[in-house]
Amino acid sequence: MSKPMWSGRFTKTVDKIVNDYNSSLPFDCRMYKQDIRGSIAHSAMLAAQGIISEKDADDIRNGLLSIQEDIDSGKLTFDSDAEDIHMFIEAELTNRIGDAGKRLHTGRSRNDQVALDQRLYLVDESDEITKLLTDLIHNLRNIAIAHTKTYMPGYTHLQRAQPITYAHYLTAYIEMFRRDRERFEQAIKRANISPLGSGALAGTTYPLNRLMVAEQLNMDSVSLCSLDGVSDRDFAIEFASAASILMMHMSRMSEEIILYSSQEFKFYELDDAFSTGSSMMPQKKNPDVAELTRGKTGRVYGDLISLLVIMKGLPLTYNKDMQEVQESLFDVIDTIKAVLPPFIGMLKTMTIRKDNMEAAALGGFTNATDLADYLVRKDIPFRSTHEISGKLVHYCIEHNTSLEKLSLDEFRQFSELIDEDVYDAISLETCVNKRTLTGGPAPETVMEYLRSVE
Repeated sequence: MSKPMWSGRFTKTVDKIVNDYNSSLPFDCRMYKQDIRGSIAHSAMLAAQGIISEKDADDIRNGLLSIQEDIDSGKLTFDSDAEDIHMFIEAELTNRIGDAGKRLHTGRSRNDQVALDQRLYLVDESDEITKLLTDLIHNLRNIAIAHTKTYMPGYTHLQRAQPITYAHYLTAYIEMFRRDRERFEQAIKRANISPLGSGALAGTTYPLNRLMVAEQLNMDSVSLCSLDGVSDRDFAIEFASAASILMMHMSRMSEEIILYSSQEFKFYELDDAFSTGSSMMPQKKNPDVAELTRGKTGRVYGDLISLLVIMKGLPLTYNKDMQEVQESLFDVIDTIKAVLPPFIGMLKTMTIRKDNMEAAALGGFTNATDLADYLVRKDIPFRSTHEISGKLVHYCIEHNTSLEKLSLDEFRQFSELIDEDVYDAISLETCVNKRTLTGGPAPETVMEYLRSVE
């Protein structure tokens, strides 16, 4: 077992059981690029401030780049005895360049170092996630453009309520995912703040240039309180919160995909490449991508709760409990990146059964509200027209028919003011096309919205 960097205070070697229990290297090793990037920026600043020599800074930079190259190629493997990625890289650097490697940690603690690495890692990974979200939004927009006149029922309480279009339905999810993308962007903005220079908790007496380090790392600013700099994990919690809301939206859509692809609805036909079958029942075609997405939502929720519980009782500043933040944060990132590509693929390839959607929109008296509105235009109060329309629906149910199939004489049993124009007023096209208010289902309204989607 290699000698720990902090061993000067101790007279005994750490028990191997404790060392294994204490080590975070098995999971924080994924941050090696961020750790190296932060160390290069830190050493360059130390040299610029005259704290270490330019030669030492050059040796440190070249040594760190060689370590990264060897890790990337597989030539260098992680030492299982190392306590964490920071100690591993520093020990390897010192082995390669000698005493200059020991000067790297001047004015720095692992407390501010790990906070920096986590922030950099989150910013790096979020770039891919926001690109995937943009891809999802664009695919939904493209599908919607092709279905501005595909009629379907809108639901409340999972009961047919009013007719809409499939494009209008998709805009609801486009709006959800746009908000999700915005939440990630805002979370990353708050994560992109450098804590380096906070030291263990009280900064340092060395004349560091914290802004120089932040600028080298393309970070927006520096933390303004050293205590907060090392103890804050809000950025991880906020990211997990944004991820949980995203997963909730994807789970809601997955639930509807599962329902709408069933034989009871037949609105969708999932592509064979994004479905699975049964080992026993030959006829089965299962929506596994949607079901797994729905299931993995609980996993991300669990990670968010773990982060909140880890942090809820910690006194200032750093505590070893905070090591547990990393695994939950990494799992959130991995899950989101794993879920989005197959989810997008499923949406792109599934077939929309327009005939079944329209048949469903024609059933269930989804035009009953429009009948009531028609009577309002005959100068009857809405509460009265609501009652008349309800009685007509009851009449249709008793006679196994629908509103648009009633004769004019049948209509007039309930109101003498009903005329031939009622049939146009309660047609599917009119019910949808006249709802032109912003946010409504009229094709031109939806198209105007879709043209604005980026």
